[in-house]
Parts: sequence; structure tokens; C-alpha cells
Amino acid sequence: MATATATATTRGAARASARRATRARRAARGTIVRVSARDGGDDDDGARATTRRATLATLACAVTTTTTARARADYGDTVYMNALQGEGKDYGKKEVLYPDFERTSSGLQYKDMKLGNDDAATYEGKSGKTAVVDWDGYTIGYYGRPFEARNKSKGGAFTGDEKDFFRFKADDEKVIGAFREAIEGMKVGSIRRIIVPANNAKLGYPDGKKWRTMQPQPANFSGERALGFVLENQGMIDKTLLFDIELLAIR
Repeated sequence: MATATATATTRGAARASARRATRARRAARGTIVRVSARDGGDDDDGARATTRRATLATLACAVTTTTTARARADYGDTVYMNALQGEGKDYGKKEVLYPDFERTSSGLQYKDMKLGNDDAATYEGKSGKTAVVDWDGYTIGYYGRPFEARNKSKGGAFTGDEKDFFRFKADDEKVIGAFREAIEGMKVGSIRRIIVPANNAKLGYPDGKKWRTMQPQPANFSGERALGFVLENQGMIDKTLLFDIELLAIR
């Protein structure tokens, strides 16, 4: 019995010694050591625990600072409105601001992807003329799925029948506000990318199935289904949309 006890004691001492040696090697390599309450018997356990907590706190602070700086670089410091909300609900998701886009007072964000020639005609809403545009649309807030992509070459020469393109005037209230605002000041041949925030009645489509009463509409059933799924969904889906608008002609 005494022999068994002595053997167990020896083995326990050996295991404790091995654990201490392992911690020493890890500490030498700069690795944070996890101190176990079962080890016991080490006078420096408390000091190591204190050092570990200080190291972890420093790392956490560095990660937080880096993440915050990256977020500000990507999205800016300010948010303006709730992007996800429903009947009496606020899910707390904010509008994403893109630093390379301009934001108007209405909430529309835009970026000129291509500028028209200096001598090209400029669209002015007060002129009462009709804008002829080609456009692409994406559910940027929901997996970036396209709901309108005509596959026409962007920036190419204006060819084809005008009836294949979207025509509207700046005062046409059957057209979503984002298009009517975005077209103002564009030159023929230019391409403007716009981001329409969710739940903005002045810029986007109406809620639910009423969206089908407004223009522009997708040209095919697949596009209608993709856009309808997002706009008619009452769940937690971000309804932010992105459009590329190319001004082809002014009539």
C-alpha cells in the first residue's frame, strides 16, 4: 500500500513538473499561458494570471481600435436613418454610407461612374423634356441580386429602337423619386450609380404589392420575381436598392 502511495506521489510530482516546464517553454516563445487552478503550488501563478489579463486587455483594445477605424474608413462616422423597420417595429439596422458617394438631403446616394462629353446635352427637369435611359437594378441590401440587367454595353453608342429603353420626365410622379432626382444634371452618355435607402417613400417603391404601380419596372418575370420578393417581404430583409442609370438621349 505504501509503495503504491509513493508511486502515485512520484507520478503526480512528475506531472506537475512537466506542466511547469511546458508553461516555461510557452512563455519563452511569447505564448499566453492558461493557468489551471489544479496546478497549485506555484508562487508565480497569481502574477501570471495578472499578466495574462493585462495582455488580453491590450489585445482587445487593439482589435477594437483597428475594427472601428476600418469601419469608419468603409462606411464613415455617421448614420442617418433606420434601414430596417416595419409596422411599429425598429430592427435597429442603420443605413450604410459609402465614402465615395455623395449623399443628398433626401437620402439618395449617388456616384458618377462615367461623365458625358463636355459638349453633350444636359438634362434639366424644368425643360419638360423626356429622358431616354438604360438601367440596371440590384437588391444590394439582400445578396446583391440583379432584377434588371439588359446586357447592353454601358457607355457604348446609342443604337436600337428607343422603345427598348425607359422614357420619363422629371415631373412624372409615376416614376420613383430616386430616378427623377438622379437624372437632374446628367449629360447624355453619362452613367450615374445611385443607392436608394430602404423605407424611403419619397425615393423608392411603395410598400407591399403597391410597388408594381410605380416605374421603372423590370422587363421580365424573373426580374419582377426577384424585386417583388424583397419589396413584398414583411420580414427582416434590407430593401436597399442600387441602380445604374445611363442617359442615352434627351427628347
